[in-house]
Amino acid sequence: LLLKKHYLCEHILCLSFIFQYRIGQLYMISKHSHEQSDRGEGVEVVQNEPYEDPAHGQGQFTEKRVYLNSKLPSWARAVVPKIFYVTEKAWNYYPYTITGELMCCSFLPKFSIHIETKYEDNKGCNDNIFDTELKEQEREVCFIDIAYDEIPERYYKESEDLRYFKSEKTSRGILQEGWRDTQDPIMCSYKLVTVKFEVWGLQTRVEQFVHKVVRDVLLLGHRQAFAWVDEWIDMTLDDVRDYERQMHEKTNIKVVNCHEQQEHSTTNPSSLDDIEIHDKASVCVFFIDSLLHCRSSVSYLYHWFL
Repeated sequence: LLLKKHYLCEHILCLSFIFQYRIGQLYMISKHSHEQSDRGEGVEVVQNEPYEDPAHGQGQFTEKRVYLNSKLPSWARAVVPKIFYVTEKAWNYYPYTITGELMCCSFLPKFSIHIETKYEDNKGCNDNIFDTELKEQEREVCFIDIAYDEIPERYYKESEDLRYFKSEKTSRGILQEGWRDTQDPIMCSYKLVTVKFEVWGLQTRVEQFVHKVVRDVLLLGHRQAFAWVDEWIDMTLDDVRDYERQMHEKTNIKVVNCHEQQEHSTTNPSSLDDIEIHDKASVCVFFIDSLLHCRSSVSYLYHWFL
């Protein structure tokens, strides 16, 4: 379900497993992020600890950073901080989660993404799961089919193609066309996504582009969670939390070591105050493009969107 209000969207994904999804999701995010970290560019986990909310109860709070500096061209590296990262904070009260406070470096105008997620045991039939007050004309519905929706070619792997994949341990798959109508059990992941990019002349274009990338990441991540089921199906929640910690530690070592070295490198020759307004917009657009397309950023987006 896509809802638009300052480009507000709700995405619906139907999945073929229920209570195991939480374990599969944690495993998939940790494995993918560790695999994709390169040259110290990856997700550094700053905090990952239990958290209790008066309304939602026991949950998990995480704070993460993604580093992107080497993905910038030389002209952009001259005007942005040496240690260039984005911060994300998330509160997971499964089956309800909030991901918010995307904070860019100070040289950027306000760019934010806020995501609410709810999981229900249905086929995506709850039209007002977030109790939104948006008018009907502001609503756009987007169902995501993890088996038959088109995936960007650069991310396609035959081993993760659910039209042909069959699990050896669970016998799940092959997902045939129309599987959402016949699969039992089935659950649905609902995601309410708000994107803000406050740059005149670029706002609509960038916000729409971000939502397209959100959809692609949701599709790719949940395909992998299904295709990797034989790797995590025997895990308990404690097992996958241990695996998650191990992957975080290994990734953090690579990321932190790299940026300790960068701190001793030469200083930036200028600041964003020294360049023209249209060049600032160019930096912003390139930042968005880098964040959404570089390989290490896809790892970050897994943490952010899934």
